[in-house]
Amino acid sequence: MSSEFGNILHISVFGQSHGRAIGVVIDGLPAGEEIDLEALQRFLDRRRPGKDGLSTARKETDIPDFLSGLEDGKTCGAPLCAVIPNADQRSKDYGELQDKPRPGHADFTAWAKWGGHADMRGGGHFSGRLTAPLCVAGGIAKQILARRGVFVGAHLASVAGIPDRRFPLRPTAELFEEVAARPFPVLDQEAGERMRSAILAAKNDLDSVGGVIECAAVGLPAGLGDPMFGGVENRLAAALFGVPAVKGVEFGEGFRAAALRGSENNDPFTVEDGCVRAETNHAGGVLGGITTGMPLVLRAAVKPTPSIGKAQRTISLSKLENTDLTIHGRHDPCVAHRAVPVVEAVTAAVLLDMLLEGNHGTF
Repeated sequence: MSSEFGNILHISVFGQSHGRAIGVVIDGLPAGEEIDLEALQRFLDRRRPGKDGLSTARKETDIPDFLSGLEDGKTCGAPLCAVIPNADQRSKDYGELQDKPRPGHADFTAWAKWGGHADMRGGGHFSGRLTAPLCVAGGIAKQILARRGVFVGAHLASVAGIPDRRFPLRPTAELFEEVAARPFPVLDQEAGERMRSAILAAKNDLDSVGGVIECAAVGLPAGLGDPMFGGVENRLAAALFGVPAVKGVEFGEGFRAAALRGSENNDPFTVEDGCVRAETNHAGGVLGGITTGMPLVLRAAVKPTPSIGKAQRTISLSKLENTDLTIHGRHDPCVAHRAVPVVEAVTAAVLLDMLLEGNHGTF
């Protein structure tokens, strides 16, 4: 099934944006793991819509109802199932879109694949709404990883071309917590204010902007992953491209490495306190698909929200003729800032799966 991932930790996301509910099934969690539900809710609230003028006005509490897998606040070995009700749909805003596919959305490709039977209200199963249950899975994974000394955090590297500063060579769990506690997830709050202004300017112009999210994981051992197609980068990229609106993923210097010389891009090795380390981290903590012990660093590019208020050219599917479309309803002028915890969630879930896999279910 395309809406699931993981080898030991199987995560399956279900539901539609305007259906009764969305949810996730997580199979393979270690038993006996205590889950801090208050901390999990704080994590989910970072993604939740309707908090300010920078996101959609759709109001959802995003409080998960755990149907199985938790007993007395601990994982019990059974598959964990969490359901999040949809409470604030406005399906009437999407009536015209049954015949007129939105540019930049999956409306047309879903129509072509399923013969016009897909539920595309609010984007259906393709909607960013599905990232809420994804954050349930990733939020739980983050808690389990943290107990093992592995911490995952992210920030907005840029919005509308406005850059934040990068993570330091060795980011800390405390830095991750500091960014997560801010209403706008950046390292440089002055840069954050410029980003916010750009988002609001696009909103006032009935348009949207995109951004880049930088994510890091610290505390990973060297030696995690496999060469070629089973590498850390492969596994993470495959899952991250499942996040709606993600159009690019890079590790370490990524595409910038192509402009460097080898002498600039190589990370010299050194010994610190009896451990092998690198003096720089252009590789992003991965060589040959296998972790080096340095922080894992990746960036995900998020496209501008395709649902905009400007008139756009499209077609009528029933008439097979050109027409115009003006999209109504409630939409984010930028989804990148709400996607920061989503990238953290997916990264944590993949890393937990790989750590469990490497230790035959326990680590």
